Amino acid sequence: MRLFRLTLATIFQRKAWAICALAVIALPFALPMISSATEKPILVQPARIQAAWGTLWVCTVLWGLFTAAREGETNAKTGVGEYFQTTGLSATRQLFEIWLAVFCFVAPLALITAAICQFAAAPADPVEHAMWWTLNLQYVTLFLLVTGPLLALATAIASRFGGITGFATTMGITLYGLYGVGYLKNMLQLEANPILHGVWLFSPHYDFADLTQRLFFKTGALPTGDFWSMILYFGGILAVYTGVSRLCFRTKLSA
Repeated sequence: MRLFRLTLATIFQRKAWAICALAVIALPFALPMISSATEKPILVQPARIQAAWGTLWVCTVLWGLFTAAREGETNAKTGVGEYFQTTGLSATRQLFEIWLAVFCFVAPLALITAAICQFAAAPADPVEHAMWWTLNLQYVTLFLLVTGPLLALATAIASRFGGITGFATTMGITLYGLYGVGYLKNMLQLEANPILHGVWLFSPHYDFADLTQRLFFKTGALPTGDFWSMILYFGGILAVYTGVSRLCFRTKLSA
């Protein structure tokens, strides 16, 4: 795990992760206090939920994907990847270790966000409170299952086409999966189009993993069957992205 330790230390030394950690911890408490939610105390907790998960998504998309892309480009551009390959570390293992180093910073942010929602925004009603643990656990699981493959994809694309391309491509996929598919669905409801329907059908529906509204409106945990269906769906996307990432990833610049 030499490359993992090197990448982990490099990210840690840059200190940008500390800004994300501070934002994830502080903004869920600060933003509701400067919004209209303070006029009605009952709205403070829902506003805190939106601020918490919204901050996490923003930090992951902007910092997480950028960091993954930067590390992938650096590994190929500086000769680090080529060096480790001469020591017997395969390209597949290098991709995994770089991904794991970035993921080790993203995963704790997700756990912190879930903890804030659990202990600082949980409903007082005993029935709703009992489902809060399950819903937060489901959200963290789906969030990591969505963002994990995207981090690997950003690393792989950046190692071949450059950091800007890797970051922009994966950020575009993420935003499209979270919001674009919703606009596309609205368009199809207004006017049927077989081509657009096919595009929508095969699009990554990351909006399924965004359970913020369920927390906001206290609609309870996902039914077990629906949750496992989502696990299988995003697991399939993970398999596809893993294959694409391995095909794209390279350990050195082409001559």
